[in-house]
This record gives sequence, C-alpha cells and structure tokens, in this order.
Amino acid sequence: MTTNSFDPGRRRLLQAGTGLGLAALAPAHVLAQASNKNIRIGYQKSSTLLTILKANGTLEKLLAPTGAKISWHEFTSGLPLLEALNVGGVDLSADVADTVPVFAQAAGAQLAYVAQESPSPSAQAIVVRSDSPLRKVTDLKGRKVAVTKAAGVHYLLIATLEKVGLKFSDVDAAYLSPADGRAAFERGSVDAWVTWDPFLAGVQRQSQVRILADGRGVADYQRYYLASAGFAQARPEVLRVVFDELRKTGTWVKQQPKEAAAFLAPLWGLDADTIELANGRRSYEVRAVKPDLLAEQQRIADTFLAAGLLPKKVNTADVAIWTPQQAG
Repeated sequence: MTTNSFDPGRRRLLQAGTGLGLAALAPAHVLAQASNKNIRIGYQKSSTLLTILKANGTLEKLLAPTGAKISWHEFTSGLPLLEALNVGGVDLSADVADTVPVFAQAAGAQLAYVAQESPSPSAQAIVVRSDSPLRKVTDLKGRKVAVTKAAGVHYLLIATLEKVGLKFSDVDAAYLSPADGRAAFERGSVDAWVTWDPFLAGVQRQSQVRILADGRGVADYQRYYLASAGFAQARPEVLRVVFDELRKTGTWVKQQPKEAAAFLAPLWGLDADTIELANGRRSYEVRAVKPDLLAEQQRIADTFLAAGLLPKKVNTADVAIWTPQQAG
C-alpha cells in the first residue's frame, strides 16, 4: 500500500459541524479527558473501506489521543448489523445497502446517516447458471430465487420484476445469506441467485454463470455508513475522523486498483483478480449525506410497503443526518 496514502502523522482531528445541531469539536485536552469510551464498529465482508482501515490500524492511531479504544464486530449481512446498532451492540456501522436503513427505521431504530457512497448499480446482479434455460427476467416467473432479505439485492429483485410487469410474489423467494445462497445456487437448489460484490465477482470467476440483469436503470445501489443517533450526538469528532479516512481510502482504492486488490486478497480470502473485478464496479466515492440524495430511499420504502414486506409506512426523511463541516 502506498505509504503516503495512509500516513497517520499527517492526520489530525478536524472540527465537525452537523445537521443534528451537535457540539463542535472540543479542544484536544478536553477531548482526551472526556472521550475515553470504547468505540464498537460493525462491518461485513463487503465493507471494503473499513476493512482496509481496520487492517492498517488507522483509526486506532488517529483516535488514540482521545483515549478511545476500538473493537471490531463482523456480521454476515446488513440487517443484523443495524439491529445490533439499534440495541446498543455497536456504535458505528460500516457501509450497508440502501435498503437496510429502511427496514431498521420501520423497526423503530434511532439511526443517524454518517456518509453515503455514490451509486454502484452494476455491483449487484441476478445471476443464473450458464446452461440455464432462463434468458430474460420474465423467465423468472414461478422460479425459485435466492436473495438476502432486506439487502440491496432484495430491492433489485423486486424493482427488476416490476419493470417487466411481474410482482415479487410471482417468484419463489428463498431468503438466504450470501454463503448459503451461493451453495444453493451451485447445487441447483435454486434457479437464480441475486447477489452483490464481492460475492458476485467470486461466482463469476469461479463458476459458469450468466448475468440476467444488474441494477443499471433500476436500482442505484448507494451504500450508507450509519451510527446510532446517540453516538452521533455524543461523538461528532469521531465521525469526522472516520468520514475523512473513508474518503481518502475510497480515493486510494480507485486510483490504485491493483495495489488495493492485492492488499485485500488475504483479508477476504479471494484472489486479487476477483477483488479487482468487484472493486471496479463499486464507486467508493464517499460523500456527505444530504436530504436531496435520499430520494431513492423513499422509493425503496414505498416499494417494500407495496410488496407487503414492511410493517408500516416509513418516511425516510425522519432519520438524523450527521454532516461534516464543509472546508472553506
């Protein structure tokens, strides 16, 4: 990894303004005395940027002056990660698919948006085996399709079906984790599998598959970083550090794709070529969350409600938004 991309000696804590009306960053000596609470970060295998920061110990080094200690907690998918965030099991969530906050909000979770990755629509897709008779989306009618509940691929499947005049109930959905979904797909227990990178890249390179449809023109697939509302209010200075490092790391991954893939390979247990394929479809453009960037969140919520998959109507604007102070 390029040394100057992650040089901790050049980092500093910056003041943070917020859309929550949070306090500005306290002087360093006050912060060091007052901010000694542990920071628990939840992540998934697809949490590329935080995986890199974790491996480098970047946040630990930057936040050491505050007395904070970081613990890392891995989850198989986004929904249990945000459930843990809601019940106080973790303080900060690595990126989750755009659908996950909607389900968490419907369950009454008190969340704050921290950052958003710009759209990566081709980083999730519906795949079939190369010898499958299924040639178009309408061929999925009456077929068994593996999908991870509440993940971005859940919305992708619904929206893709609706685009061709089908309903979600027209397919036999099997709710499976990514690992179980792939196993079922490869042994022929399901006719199609809806998945996201790096799982998508993995099955493309290791099995004989065809992409039936991806998210382009259907689902933007914007991933979100979140915190509990309480943590966002209490620790804005921590979120500013995380936000800054996510942006720098995302830029590095896109500018140095081979180096990034080689770095991630042993962490993910995948070959570098597979990771480079996956990373090429992700934007990794980390940006502040603004209300006008949440329009698709409401469409997602309304789609799931119409499909009978949400218990109540959700107003996606009713979530706190943490906003970093813009550089002058």
